[in-house]
Amino acid sequence: MYSNFKEVASYKKAIYSGTFDPITNGHMDIIKRAAKIFDEVVISVAKSERKNPMFSHEERVKFAQVATKDLDGVRVIGFDTLLVDLAVKLEIGIIIRGLRAVSDFEFELQMGYANSSINKDLETLYLMPTLENAFVSSTIVRELIRFKGKFCHLVPKEVKECM
Repeated sequence: MYSNFKEVASYKKAIYSGTFDPITNGHMDIIKRAAKIFDEVVISVAKSERKNPMFSHEERVKFAQVATKDLDGVRVIGFDTLLVDLAVKLEIGIIIRGLRAVSDFEFELQMGYANSSINKDLETLYLMPTLENAFVSSTIVRELIRFKGKFCHLVPKEVKECM
């Protein structure tokens, strides 16, 4: 499956995956940065049932679609496979990952190495959000929602309207 990947993979396209439960301004920061670097960025929303997401897969895909609708070169898909397999299927050679803190780096480095062990031609590019968005995470947003706290400033306004 991966033997001729290097010959067909595009390095003008990138894939940014996550559970996006929900998509946040931190995610949007990374997406906008990636869209400046690549001709096409595929936002791939993982089903991730084992994480027991607050929002359904369909809702999370919709949130990502409305949040990115005005960004050129960005499209959103849902998926329920290994990210490495999805990248091969889409002929994408770059995975985008966001890093906020040292704790993110350790996990993301392990994931990058694991993906590389499966397909050595797949590259992972790590992007940091702006300082303004460095603390924003879906986990924080979900907790604020659960306890009826103020969260609107942490998600795109289009997503808040969908909720």
